[in-house]
Amino acid sequence: MQQLRLSGSGGQGLITAGIILAEAAIMEGKEAVQSQSYGPEARGGASKAEVVIADQFIYHPKVVRPDIVLAMTQQAANQYASDLSDSGVLIIDEDLVPESSGFKQVVKVPITRLAVEKLGRDLFANIVALGVLVKVTEVVSFETIQQAVAKRVPAAFVDKNMEALRIGYEAVL
Repeated sequence: MQQLRLSGSGGQGLITAGIILAEAAIMEGKEAVQSQSYGPEARGGASKAEVVIADQFIYHPKVVRPDIVLAMTQQAANQYASDLSDSGVLIIDEDLVPESSGFKQVVKVPITRLAVEKLGRDLFANIVALGVLVKVTEVVSFETIQQAVAKRVPAAFVDKNMEALRIGYEAVL
């Protein structure tokens, strides 16, 4: 079983990314549960999407001790990464999360910068982040996450989102 938490600020699209990840897991015949929460501020306030993925029935649908935490802002890292499992991995947007000491395994990628520099807009940062997450966790295949993204995003933006996914996937060495 994998417990994943995608966190950032409202408006970054991480809840959508969590939904897409859960859908990809289901497409591969796995069990998946996705939940979300965000502060009353919605846009700009801290938000998180949690995804539990397993090969068998999931008895508890909430993340108890995440194996992976994606933090797209410092506030999100401070608020949502403290219960990361001892063997867990913290994935951060290195430009927006300057402080990540105290964690054993940290993957740093300039997620938002890559979206802006390579795709022209930070709008695609959530899909870049999804590519990073899939590469680090291997929780679903790259082909499956491509299919899930293509089903969920507007048709006019499928190509840009496929590029965003590839950029994120390839950004992890």
